[in-house]
Amino acid sequence: MFFVEAARLSDGEAIHQLVTYWADNGDMLHRPIGEIYEAIRDFKVVRDEGRLIGTGSLHIMGSDLAEIRSLAVSADTQAKGVGAAIVASCMRDAEEMELERVFALTFKPGFFEKQGFRVANVMEFPQKVWNECVRCPFFTNCKEVAVVRDLRPSATLAVPMSRGFSPSPARYELGEGAGG
Repeated sequence: MFFVEAARLSDGEAIHQLVTYWADNGDMLHRPIGEIYEAIRDFKVVRDEGRLIGTGSLHIMGSDLAEIRSLAVSADTQAKGVGAAIVASCMRDAEEMELERVFALTFKPGFFEKQGFRVANVMEFPQKVWNECVRCPFFTNCKEVAVVRDLRPSATLAVPMSRGFSPSPARYELGEGAGG
């Protein structure tokens, strides 16, 4: 069992290094260090003998929705429950805040499905697509998969699944894989 705690300002560099490691391997998107410091209060961390071995954040997107971002676990600590513990902590926070849904964009949808999420159409989250994704260099060729966990029965949206959609003028496709 791992103890998940709120990140401290002094964790910013270690969070950035962990995220950068996986982003450099193509398993998640890069996060600028400044963005990590700006959102440090959103981050959770797990330590092993003082070394940061896992991180993730719960970013509020609106009155009913949050996103799990920057979920990363050190390579030597994979498959030991660290990521699941961070997601569980984020979900407890989401429930306490009375959010309706929590989503993630990921290259690893299977991991999130084991945590109670379902694959979703990214257009269920227009505030993410049109406020953030549109600025991403991979917007027209995104390979991340949207996953969502509904916390309230009324939260389910009926947005048809498709392999892609065509917002004018750019094309945005859902692909295989995930991690962001």
